[in-house]
Amino acid sequence: MTNKRDNQIGRDQYFKERAGTDDARFHVVQHEEDSWAVKVEGKEEPAYTSDSKSAAIKEAKRMAEESKTIAYIHGDDGKIEQQHNYMES
Repeated sequence: MTNKRDNQIGRDQYFKERAGTDDARFHVVQHEEDSWAVKVEGKEEPAYTSDSKSAAIKEAKRMAEESKTIAYIHGDDGKIEQQHNYMES
């Protein structure tokens, strides 16, 4: 039986292996208190920040389309609300 710590370690390793590759995805996440960020899997620093969630979504979609990958849009609670797949475009 796996526990939360094992799941976190496995997830961190998964993202680390994809960081900097064509498989890295873009995530729109809440950043600090009143802003939003586009983060690339495996990277600590955001690739883009904005006071507007809609602006962050627009940029994440552009970046994902350009990279032919996926943009995930997270809600305030951190759960994925939407995904935009550009892998087959």
